Amino acid sequence: MGGVVGVVLSFVPLSPVLGGAVAGYLEGGDTDGGLRVGALAGLVALVPVLFVGFALLFVLGFGPTSPALGLVGLFGLLFAAVYTVGLSALGGTIGVYVESEF
Repeated sequence: MGGVVGVVLSFVPLSPVLGGAVAGYLEGGDTDGGLRVGALAGLVALVPVLFVGFALLFVLGFGPTSPALGLVGLFGLLFAAVYTVGLSALGGTIGVYVESEF
């Protein structure tokens, strides 16, 4: 559910935190569990990002014709992966904390 929230709210800045927080809040448990479920929500939210990113790399012809641009594109996808999964894990921890305190 958190991954879906992250994708739907992708136009909002820091949306992976919101998706991870929803996942952590719904999961409950301890902070380690929130971290895990937040990271999983981030992986779910990452699938459309990677699909669009690799499609753009393919359509724009990055790779053999312009390896430098292909490398920049792959670095951008790696950054998007770390951003999405890392912030979702943080959000999962926050969600578990909010669920346990309130």
